[in-house]
Amino acid sequence: MRNRSEAAFVRELLESARYEILPTKSISEQVLQHVPLGRTLTVTASMSLGLGATVDVAESLQRMGYRAVPHLAARMIGSRAELEEIVARLVAAGIDSVFVPAGDATPPTGPYASSLDLLRDLSAMAAPFRHVGIAGYPESHPTIHDDITIQAMWDKRDYATHVVSNLCFDPAVLTSWVHRIRTRGTTMPLLIGMPGRVERAKLLSMAGKIGVGESTRFLAKNKSTFARIATPGGYNPQRFIERITPLIAQPQANVEGLHIFTFNQVAATEQWRRQWAARLEGLAVAR
Repeated sequence: MRNRSEAAFVRELLESARYEILPTKSISEQVLQHVPLGRTLTVTASMSLGLGATVDVAESLQRMGYRAVPHLAARMIGSRAELEEIVARLVAAGIDSVFVPAGDATPPTGPYASSLDLLRDLSAMAAPFRHVGIAGYPESHPTIHDDITIQAMWDKRDYATHVVSNLCFDPAVLTSWVHRIRTRGTTMPLLIGMPGRVERAKLLSMAGKIGVGESTRFLAKNKSTFARIATPGGYNPQRFIERITPLIAQPQANVEGLHIFTFNQVAATEQWRRQWAARLEGLAVAR
């Protein structure tokens, strides 16, 4: 850290960081064992596990005392009636925040070809959620032009409350993207998406499911990027945060938190977060 204010800013980000998990059968127990109650956990929508698994895990985590944020992948929802049923379950569980990506279902399961389509229907339901996140793509989306993804964020501004960036491993790319979306008029708060301290083999195997571009096609087209991650010393979350801190600490960047992809390695992620936060706290006290 360059100075005390940057160190304090990063410590605050680590204290409030939220985790993303996959809705596997054992993940709720893993979270309860390793993650303090009260932390925010987002639950992905997996094509292989189905949206029902996402809702089930979100309800379970909320009951335990966490703040659950289910992903409502638009292209996986079959009808307005199904959306209303899902919303009713989430509201009944006390869940007040959702994340709305388009999803990968091709063709769409129902009438929602894009996240904007679903956001409009959510809004028509008397806005049942206080917080609604949408996706941003610092790295190019495998099927959508960059200018279109940035325009889409603008189009969703009346329906969403914040943007969550997808995985990006290049601080320069992330910096450029943040400047671009702010210049184009997207003012919503931003959460920076990044992997935590995870096994490289796990990261590589899971990235195609919920990582960059949300598609294995991105992995195939960007082998060199993932090769650097797989190489010892290739990706270090602490170094990544330190390199982007001069950007994200700027008020005009409007970065309000970290969105950490755990790839279900919640124990390793939480241990890393606690250790680094403690070191930063120790530095603050020493000074």
